[in-house]
Amino acid sequence: MPETAADPEIELAECVLPAGNLSETLRFFVDTLGFRLDSIMPADDPRIAQLSGYGLRLRLDTAHEGDAGVLRLGTARGVDRAALVAPNRTRIEFGPARLPIRLPPLQPSPGIQHFDDRPGAWKSGRAGMQYRDLIPDRQGGQFIASHIRIPVGGPVGDNVHYHDIRLQLIYCHRGWVRLVYEDQGDPFVMRAGDCVLQPPRIRHRVLESSDGLEVIEIGSPAEHMTHLDHTMQLPTGRRLPARDYDGQRFVFHQAEKARWSHLPDSGWALRDLGLAAATGGLVDARVLRREPASESADVPALQDRMFAFGFVLRGSMSLRVDRLPATRLTAGDAFVVPSGMQPQFDDCSDDGELLQVALPAWQPAMP
Repeated sequence: MPETAADPEIELAECVLPAGNLSETLRFFVDTLGFRLDSIMPADDPRIAQLSGYGLRLRLDTAHEGDAGVLRLGTARGVDRAALVAPNRTRIEFGPARLPIRLPPLQPSPGIQHFDDRPGAWKSGRAGMQYRDLIPDRQGGQFIASHIRIPVGGPVGDNVHYHDIRLQLIYCHRGWVRLVYEDQGDPFVMRAGDCVLQPPRIRHRVLESSDGLEVIEIGSPAEHMTHLDHTMQLPTGRRLPARDYDGQRFVFHQAEKARWSHLPDSGWALRDLGLAAATGGLVDARVLRREPASESADVPALQDRMFAFGFVLRGSMSLRVDRLPATRLTAGDAFVVPSGMQPQFDDCSDDGELLQVALPAWQPAMP
């Protein structure tokens, strides 16, 4: 057990305080006391925030309500040590200086989330964004999908930040948003139909948006830490499209430049978002749309995947999963189909358009 500050295993020390109402407590420490926000988790409904200032590091944690105070010592290798209690009742806890990415055991289950715009359906999240949960059970914690919107556009109060995550992609559903990414050139505008793959730990920033911006964000694991980078300036002045970020490459798919492929004997066209090669086959994503004068009203079947997610972009269709009753889906509805359950789509409207995401990527490669 450590006796002095010279313990070589300890990389950081932070004082852990009960969070209370985290948003109000955070506002007090940042706006009133002048502390700086460094990390927050999770983005859609925060429970943990790390701050620094005046030579002190703080951790506001909703899990420590009622504690007299906790001093957390982060070790370089995550050495497991028993907690200590100081004479003044301060609890000394030990843990990894950088939390590892942990994937909880997958708990596959089918799910349908219909569009809901009633009060309470949307939560206030990071940087003033509103979140709607598209996978409430999170498949045991392995996946999260969020419908995110910014009703009133303009500059976004965002900072340069990054995520400790295995996977994260963003599909622009409505409006536009201006973004900038580490080593990916100047800021650019993502418009409806565009998609970005955010590799793990890539620094980025949301700069501004249109009124009524809506994006679909899919990530794994469901809960992950978001870190603010107070030193990096974006853009970096470099554009390195082949750069490797923890085994993945950055992707910016632009709908206006994309090629649609006809799916034979289906009456449907497919737009591949180009994620399989950039992730080494971890994930794939595509958009399906009805072709003009098509006689077929059936959506091409999803191949059996460990995780398959869909979001209705336009129109309507019926979904049946195994022996469950058929459900009518309309624009804004989302669904999850786990491995071993074969979905069937039919009776799609003429304007039908569907976003599909699957892990692992479809094999063989989509046309």
